[in-house]
Amino acid sequence: MSDFRPDERLVRDSDLVTRIGLCELRLMKDRRWPWLVLVPQRADVSEVFDLTPLDQTMLTFETNLVAEALKTVTGATKINTGALGNIVRQLHVHVVARSEGDPNWPGPIWGHGTAEPRSAEETKAFAAKLLDALTP
Repeated sequence: MSDFRPDERLVRDSDLVTRIGLCELRLMKDRRWPWLVLVPQRADVSEVFDLTPLDQTMLTFETNLVAEALKTVTGATKINTGALGNIVRQLHVHVVARSEGDPNWPGPIWGHGTAEPRSAEETKAFAAKLLDALTP
């Protein structure tokens, strides 16, 4: 794990919330949506099938754990997950809470409008709620 580094675009566009096990959990710097990113802490991985079978299982487990916590914290209508990687090739999984009436509902979030940053206080408060929901 020592040679793992998150892509510079992920670092620039998100804040580290915690490390779960396999993944870093990051919060995107866009307050329009509760938008998380899981980044497996493995070097040179761009596809799920590049992970070992155990890491694939852990990624699925951690994605579901985070999605459930996000739904609990936000009360969202729908949790969207996806691993696109067309621009940032490093494997990462987006977990986004969507609700009727949010910006661009029910359309996609990618490429819609301009990101609206959270304040440091908003980021800290949201991360605390999320961490609380992740703790059994």
